[in-house]
Amino acid sequence: MTFEELGLKSEVLKSIKELGFEAPTPIQEQAIPHLLGKDSDFVGLAQTGTGKTAAFGLPLVNNIENHAKTPQGLIICPTRELCLQIAKDLDSYSKYLKVSIVAVYGGTDIRKQMSDIKRGASVIVATPGRLMDLINRKAISLSDVEYVVLDEADEMLNMGFKEDIDAILETTPEKKNVWLFSATMPADVARIAKTYMNDPLEVAIGHKNQSNENIDHIYYVVKEKDRYAAVKRLIDFNPNIYGLIFCRTRQETGSVADKLAKEGYNAEPLHGDLSQVQRDRVMDRFRKKDLQILVATDVAARGLDIDNITHVINYNLPDDIENYTHRSGRTARAGRKGESLVLVNTRETGKIRAIEKQMRTTFTLGTVPNAEEICEIQLLKLIHKVISTDVREKDIQKFMPTIMAEFEALSKEEVIKHFVSTEFNRFIEYYERAGDLNASASKGDDRNDDRPNRRERKTNETESGKTRFFVSIGRRDGLNPGGLLRLICDATGLNSGNVGRIDIMTSYSFFEADNEYSDNILKKVNGAEYEGNAVSIEITKDKPSGGGNRGGGERSGGDRRGGNSFGGKFQGGRDGGARRGESGGRSEGGYRGGSSSNRSDDRPRRESSGGSSRSEGGYRSEGRSEGGNRSEGRSEGGYRGGNSSSRSEGSGRREGGSSREGGNSSSGAGSRPRTFGKPFNKKD
Repeated sequence: MTFEELGLKSEVLKSIKELGFEAPTPIQEQAIPHLLGKDSDFVGLAQTGTGKTAAFGLPLVNNIENHAKTPQGLIICPTRELCLQIAKDLDSYSKYLKVSIVAVYGGTDIRKQMSDIKRGASVIVATPGRLMDLINRKAISLSDVEYVVLDEADEMLNMGFKEDIDAILETTPEKKNVWLFSATMPADVARIAKTYMNDPLEVAIGHKNQSNENIDHIYYVVKEKDRYAAVKRLIDFNPNIYGLIFCRTRQETGSVADKLAKEGYNAEPLHGDLSQVQRDRVMDRFRKKDLQILVATDVAARGLDIDNITHVINYNLPDDIENYTHRSGRTARAGRKGESLVLVNTRETGKIRAIEKQMRTTFTLGTVPNAEEICEIQLLKLIHKVISTDVREKDIQKFMPTIMAEFEALSKEEVIKHFVSTEFNRFIEYYERAGDLNASASKGDDRNDDRPNRRERKTNETESGKTRFFVSIGRRDGLNPGGLLRLICDATGLNSGNVGRIDIMTSYSFFEADNEYSDNILKKVNGAEYEGNAVSIEITKDKPSGGGNRGGGERSGGDRRGGNSFGGKFQGGRDGGARRGESGGRSEGGYRGGSSSNRSDDRPRRESSGGSSRSEGGYRSEGRSEGGNRSEGRSEGGYRGGNSSSRSEGSGRREGGSSREGGNSSSGAGSRPRTFGKPFNKKD
């Protein structure tokens, strides 16, 4: 089928011919004839890059009356970038028509947009927030609107514009045509179709939520700590990459982009902390291909409409499968081929199966390139660059005698070797000690990849030449060994080889690192963030002399259930005393609820003297356990003025309540001060 057969005006056909349009895409072929009709509610489900803008833009400008001064067409889209792109495309489609297109969006002077609307606008292209602002200011009237287009409807709802869209549609005439375009069809999108449309024609290119068939989906299984190294290899293996790297958080986006830039890659971040001016600058550079790699969050990248993107790299999988559909849809636009590359750890391979099922697509298990493969690719790139370089004969001619004299003692082969090595050696040096980054997908769990084995964990002694650090967050904060390693390396620039043993506890952690990097680690890691948690670290001054998991443990008697005891000063701890056994000690800057008592159960006359400890800035408690457990104490600097006592009889009975300010509290035997929210530390 040709565009002429679709029924478009001659002026529109003339415009698209000049734009180089040859044949309609599947979505255009099915949508345009219907949208040219009088009553034409429509739902179009297709991936980005399939020609959706022309599918609604061509019939819209075709149907709008020439010289119309009040808006007859309204297009609502999620982002400023998409708004500007759609307005630009509509201007091109209506080149030979008298149709005025006005774009309204946030982040720019609203007064100018109000003036543009006042001068006359046939079609308004708008983001929801700015359009609501104009409606509330009574600067725009939508009473004559005949066509409403909701583009990237699922994106707008994901961004929280549900109420705005409802409010906007309520201000439009009851009788109108509503055209909805979306890559996916979640429940909220279906609700809009049901509420505001009358028997719409639904066209789905492929199945709902199906991926673009021109995209190759490839996943790589790596250890958590190797994500960044794997990304670098994928970039190096694709030297002509023009791509997007998607990260989950702003912090991760900034960190990945900064590290890439420092290592010579042409990359910049795009996230919500950028001002509109900064965002525009980055996007302008990326569109012009002055920027090779854009590192972005899902929110920041919504609505991007950029052709020729070769690769999408998922540094982490998104939480929502539908977000993966949008990510991958940034490549393979307008019939081109593209690749969506995904990094997963050994625990995440099940997510790949879930995406395959929902998107009706197949992922290929890829192999992270090794050093030899990357060096070969980079070498060939260099050779092709040299061969294709234009030689400026006149400018270089006067230097040739000197150059030839310098090379006179070298053969042709030696000259080539030396020349190539000037650029190539850096890859050889970087990769000569590089190992295999591929992890076995069959492991199913890499939580222990970076932990010592059971035999190694039998001692708490710090390895020679290493410093042991206490970390204020633990497993309950979402921390795992790979995450802690990544946090340390990202903040300090160290490599994983400089970090030794890692122990992740429930509410705190420990790690060891080479002594020479102690100051750097204290300075750079303190104050860093991990998944929204502020991280503080301290050096553990003294080594315990107790056992491992069942011994006295790290902090005045152990983390778990130890029978050993030790004394000594220990900074950064929170809990005082072992649950079984006795301990004494001093803790500064933590909670260290001081004494530990023996277990109390239904066995009578189990006696134990609890030790005593003093906490500055935390708790102080002293106690003795007789016939069960009893402890009395005073809290200084932590929960002020609180006396506590506990008594547990041989029956195991517990009495009492709890109070934080000026009250009394009692708790069961062997209890320890409880933390509320984030760990207490000196900075608090």
